[in-house]
Amino acid sequence: MAASGSAAADPSERAEVGTAPPAGGRVNGGRSAGRAGWLALSAAVLFVLLSLAVVRAPGHLLPTDLALHRWSAQHRPDLALASARALTVTGTGLVPYVLLLLAGLYPGRTNRRRALVAGGLLLCLGAGQALRYAVMMLIARPRPPLGDWATQASGWSFPSGHATTAAMTAGLLVAALRLRGTRVSRTAVVVIGLWGAAVGLTRVYLGVHWFTDVIGGWLMATMWLSLTAFAYVWRTAGRSRVSG
Repeated sequence: MAASGSAAADPSERAEVGTAPPAGGRVNGGRSAGRAGWLALSAAVLFVLLSLAVVRAPGHLLPTDLALHRWSAQHRPDLALASARALTVTGTGLVPYVLLLLAGLYPGRTNRRRALVAGGLLLCLGAGQALRYAVMMLIARPRPPLGDWATQASGWSFPSGHATTAAMTAGLLVAALRLRGTRVSRTAVVVIGLWGAAVGLTRVYLGVHWFTDVIGGWLMATMWLSLTAFAYVWRTAGRSRVSG
């Protein structure tokens, strides 16, 4: 009777606990973990190389930084400036956390599952931001001249907080969509990706960051998201091996 009651449990609860996937699924999971691990390592190496270049460069400026900064300061029509200001605020503060909280409710079929996903997304973003802050304080790169700023900013320059946060948020939003188990719309992925990239570029356009600050933010976000994905897939595959 106990076995019969367990078999009659809510399908959504059974889906949440999960059953051991076939061997092919475990192999694919191992490959996914491997790809995520290599991507994390590659992004980390590139980030370290860029950081060293920034620290050692005269005036902490690389060739593209000053040229793109000057171009941005000289090309700011009213509509473009207003649009950049409106977009840049979505990459910081409460907005990314609200987006992830809402996204965390999407994959879950039970309240427990929704709470776990939302909490995991928020924790991942918060930890990534803390890592970025520590690196920023360590490198202590000055921002562009204050007279060129077209919005408010604070703290050191490298890596860009807005670029890092928006890129992390974009990646986590796509991950939340994939956790649902249904096919993810390419249009949604493209729109989310463009938003994440555009927020970073507004920081250069508004004169508060050098271009390499934004590149550094994107690399850090890639490294952190890939490392998180590696840990998640590896843990999931490990539980599947135990279940199998």
